[in-house]
Amino acid sequence: MCWSATADLVAGTGIAAVGVASVARTRRAGDLPLAALPLLLGAHQLVQAAVWHAGGGSGPATVAWAVIALPLLAVWVPAGVLCAAPRRAPRRLVVPAVIGAVTAAALAYALATRPVRAEIRGHTVGYALGLPHAQLLVAGYLVATVGALLLSGDRRLRVLGVLAGAGAAVCWALWRLEFVSTWCAFAALCSVVLWGWAGGRRPAR
Repeated sequence: MCWSATADLVAGTGIAAVGVASVARTRRAGDLPLAALPLLLGAHQLVQAAVWHAGGGSGPATVAWAVIALPLLAVWVPAGVLCAAPRRAPRRLVVPAVIGAVTAAALAYALATRPVRAEIRGHTVGYALGLPHAQLLVAGYLVATVGALLLSGDRRLRVLGVLAGAGAAVCWALWRLEFVSTWCAFAALCSVVLWGWAGGRRPAR
């Protein structure tokens, strides 16, 4: 999805539309954050289309992309899983939520104190932020997002977690310098699974 501005524009529009449909199918208030995830990720790809049109750099589109990709998603996904869990949610779901909050705080601080720059690299976009303890932050990010989905206890959410985890491994192997960009695009595509998840949930009693 990061192969060009047009690809991001088309994919972002389609994925956002799936997000709108997922929200419309939602019958539980607690499911709304996860049901809206494709909408958020679709909008994220549209922001990256703006990054392409700007030729990269450190403008508003780049900053907006980084804010969504880094601190916001690190909190959104585990919090969404926790909201969608039964009232007596397993304590294990609190772990990725806490790790996500800590990771998001560190990422937000880095974005507030360091410049972020996008670089067009052929058919991919790389984002340079110069994160301290980058490997630790990436590990915390993956535990918060992929880990929360795998621990959710819901079959469809676990499928999304497996797809996102496999995508992370592939993107790291093929596009290490553009890992964040390519994996976010892959995760956006995978998030369409949530359309089926939202429609298959029983109404809350």
